[in-house]
Amino acid sequence: MEPFREQLLRTTLPFIRATAQASRATTPWESKVGGQPYLPQGIAWPASSDGRDLFFLAQINFADLPALLPFPQQGILQFYINDDDLYGMDFDDGANQDNFRVLYHREPVRDESRLQAPAPMLRDYDDLLPHHPDESYPLAFELSEEVAGMTDYRFYQQFGADFFQQFGPQEWDVMDAFGKAVRPQGHKIGGYAYFTQDDPRQAGDPMLLLLQLDSDEHMDLMWGDMGVGHFFIREKDLLALDFSRVLYDWDCL
Repeated sequence: MEPFREQLLRTTLPFIRATAQASRATTPWESKVGGQPYLPQGIAWPASSDGRDLFFLAQINFADLPALLPFPQQGILQFYINDDDLYGMDFDDGANQDNFRVLYHREPVRDESRLQAPAPMLRDYDDLLPHHPDESYPLAFELSEEVAGMTDYRFYQQFGADFFQQFGPQEWDVMDAFGKAVRPQGHKIGGYAYFTQDDPRQAGDPMLLLLQLDSDEHMDLMWGDMGVGHFFIREKDLLALDFSRVLYDWDCL
């Protein structure tokens, strides 16, 4: 891969790395996975198409994050999913929010008297969620950068669909070594996405990585069999703070 070093470096993108901290009681407005979400009085708890309350997955308070355009610099973004076989994902239409929901609170308040009281556990979720919603793991953030990994469709836009074939008998060895060296795993906002299967986005309809939550033993967070969850958004929707067409996808080994 050495002859392609400069071409690869030209794919460098900034992103925000998220790291889960030890589980503890959190405030309603903290960035976190699980626990109690920020929810002002008068706002209905998100529900599925059949009226069942959805489980709170995670929230990002953009005031906690280093600046990264075009992401907002304030507001709380939340993700809710269903306790079904697909964790609320629609295989046929990943933007169908019947069984998952993305909420954005533009100007959060830090007055708990104006927020909904902590809710009890919705119901027994058996093994139908990737996380433990009754446990709260606060998130810490840092700005970083990375080059394109080969699981993100943009790698092949840059290098071509048959890139690795040029290595002949070493094709699979080079591909395997590169995949291990450049692997956009982990929890993150922006940058390149990591997949165990295929990128669901279309080259003609580019979408930004709004949130990637990876399987994480620290949180006992597991998408199927060592999988990874994603939420994607079009840049124009992000700039308009319109989260109604977010694409939700997860895959596993």
